[in-house]
Amino acid sequence: MRLSLVVTTYNWKEALDLVLESVARQVEPPDEVLIADDGSRADTAELVSAWTRRLPFPLRHVWQEDRGFRVGRIRNRAIAAASGDYVVLVDGDMLLHPCFVADHRAAARPGYWAQGVRALSGPDTARRILTERLTWVSLFSSDITRRRHLWRSRMLGRLLSRPHTGERSIRSCNQGLWRTDLLRVNGFNERMSGWGYEDGELASRLYHCGIRRRDLRFQALALHIHHPTRRREGRNPNFELMQETRRLRLTRCESGIDQHLAELAREACHG
Repeated sequence: MRLSLVVTTYNWKEALDLVLESVARQVEPPDEVLIADDGSRADTAELVSAWTRRLPFPLRHVWQEDRGFRVGRIRNRAIAAASGDYVVLVDGDMLLHPCFVADHRAAARPGYWAQGVRALSGPDTARRILTERLTWVSLFSSDITRRRHLWRSRMLGRLLSRPHTGERSIRSCNQGLWRTDLLRVNGFNERMSGWGYEDGELASRLYHCGIRRRDLRFQALALHIHHPTRRREGRNPNFELMQETRRLRLTRCESGIDQHLAELAREACHG
């Protein structure tokens, strides 16, 4: 099974640098990494170029113009360009435990997608991470929320992993999905722009296709580097789109990954 790691980013090269350092320290590396860049400045491209020369596996920079928060679209573009059978999604502010990729690979099962967990660093620990260039912290570090998610145990993970179709705690900052399943539902819904609910809406379409969820607890650990939130205040149109998907039991979105696959096919024909 080839595994593609997709890392989203936007104008925070310092965090992305540490994330890539944590990728480089994986005991079982991914087969490729794709940086899904939602319109960052040129310094991010320079960082990715430098890392390309350092990593023993392919690293690709997939960029789109900055037209606001369009994380679904840039993830679709990266997934379209991916060559792996299995796609693991993380954000560019998530430090990965050294066994992160190995845990996702071991947990992959046909007919399921995997939801991972994350611990949250507070502002003080985030400053220490960035200043000291840390790629992981101790379970007993101060200024950590959801501390239990820094404790790795394969045995506990197997005991607590139960298939279900729950709607709570769906976060694309740590998910594993078969690429064929993503193509089946047409990836992320690009009608959704701005922060929020694009991952829950995708999960609903997967459920409607009979693809269930497995929670990865005590494995595939990740640590979020604190930063100000992008959360919207008030009514969010993305929530209404998600509710529409659930009400109509949709299995595919109209505007999704297929347009990027077609674009890559045209480029291959002309290239």
